[in-house]
Amino acid sequence: MIDILSYGFFFLTVALTYGIICLGLNVQWGQTGLFNVGIAGFVAIGAYVSALLTTPASTSHIGGLGLPIAAGWIGAALATALATFLIGALTIRLRSDYLAIATFGAAVAIQLCVLNLQPVTGGPFGIGFIPRPFAGLARQPFLFGAVNLAIIAAVVVVLYLGLERLASSPWGRALKAIREDEAAATALGKSAVRFRLQAFALGGAIMGLAGAAQAHFIGFIAPDNYQPTLTFQVWAMLIVGGSGNNRGAILGSVVVWGIWALSAVAISAVVPADAQARAASLQIVMIGVALCAILLWRPRGLIGEARVASRHILRPSVARRSSNSSSEH
Repeated sequence: MIDILSYGFFFLTVALTYGIICLGLNVQWGQTGLFNVGIAGFVAIGAYVSALLTTPASTSHIGGLGLPIAAGWIGAALATALATFLIGALTIRLRSDYLAIATFGAAVAIQLCVLNLQPVTGGPFGIGFIPRPFAGLARQPFLFGAVNLAIIAAVVVVLYLGLERLASSPWGRALKAIREDEAAATALGKSAVRFRLQAFALGGAIMGLAGAAQAHFIGFIAPDNYQPTLTFQVWAMLIVGGSGNNRGAILGSVVVWGIWALSAVAISAVVPADAQARAASLQIVMIGVALCAILLWRPRGLIGEARVASRHILRPSVARRSSNSSSEH
């Protein structure tokens, strides 16, 4: 029973770290309409920055600073926010597939930098011995898993509440208005470029925080961890859960990661051992099938966003006046 609970803690911890990435993507795509396909690169920035800040030089082949884990997480979020701001400043005026190509190119460039800057990042060998929260409990898997799950769950709750407040604030309503009707929002004095850039940087900061959390939970990172498969997983999670809805982003991460984990178990049970490495690609196929099923059954995801007319998003008082006048008539 304890082993099952320990695995449950591990499963939920990993799923919720993906949920943090989904929350960042939801800010960029769900609320702003920015087609970011560079997720893996931004997560990698957060993971490597936090690892470099917190890993002691005495325990690793790279020259880490040995700072507290909290400092690493904050530094990861700030560094990724700066990187996404600079990338966004160059690409934010692009639309749809053009922005996707630009962000994908940025992610590939980030991975190549990580792979080739071996004195700093460890190159293909990665960075090991990354400090783990409450590492003294590692010999007690049940307690260690419960503590790590509590930490990640607390981060998710804080992010969720903060993003919900932002979404209902004038800033959040302006993002949705720009997404729905940029011309109308611009006519009302809203700078589409400035709001998009802010949302892009905020989403990137959240992705960097998630990368740092994953790095410290696993204790090891390498360039192979940040392949385009990661981007595909996160997009599938957001679409399955419901784009534009923060609860949907968290739910989608748990559902899709469950499909990923169950398909891995099924492959190991059915496929011969010498073919399991090649059969691992079936996990992506299973997620693709689930994605198609959700799009056919619930096009807006399991918990889709309730769409509102853009003029009512910017001016809630207009909606109230309209409803009052219609009731009078």
